[in-house]
Amino acid sequence: MKRKSRFSLTAIIRRSEKYFVALCPELDVVSQGKTVEEAHSNIAEAVELFLETASPAEVKRRSQWAE
Repeated sequence: MKRKSRFSLTAIIRRSEKYFVALCPELDVVSQGKTVEEAHSNIAEAVELFLETASPAEVKRRSQWAE
């Protein structure tokens, strides 16, 4: 049985001309949405998908600067 880890990541959400752009700086993952709520939901999904599909080496490489 796989054990799920819990940890916190940052989501920075800024308004652009038409959308809200969301960035997770610890992993360098970006998404967007038409509302703040949608951008938040989309960045959470993007981070989850990244963590599910990226190799451990890629996750480590992207998160090294945050240590």
